[in-house]
Amino acid sequence: MRPSFALHVPDADLRPEPLDPGQIVSGTPEVTGKVVWESADGRQVRGIWQITPGVVTDTEADELFVVVSGSATVEVEGGPTLRVGPGDMAVLRAGDRTTWTVHETLRKVYAISL
Repeated sequence: MRPSFALHVPDADLRPEPLDPGQIVSGTPEVTGKVVWESADGRQVRGIWQITPGVVTDTEADELFVVVSGSATVEVEGGPTLRVGPGDMAVLRAGDRTTWTVHETLRKVYAISL
């Protein structure tokens, strides 16, 4: 088990993560991230995720996230449109089909349940 820890999120080093070209609607968004904790069974994941401006689609897992910097509009198919920026918390549900319009490079911390 990893001991308790603290991490300064705005300065955390992130690594490139693949983005399926089929998810890109417009622009040239790039994704980086870092998993900071994962349960032994892999069903709980905590981390930092960042995306540069553009428009992408996704199918979500159960997720709670807090935006650290940047802004985006997240359209949930058949549901609400979420406008998120620094300090905002959002919850997405497993199976939500979303379209993310990233206005400014967005960095968030997240907790995902698989």
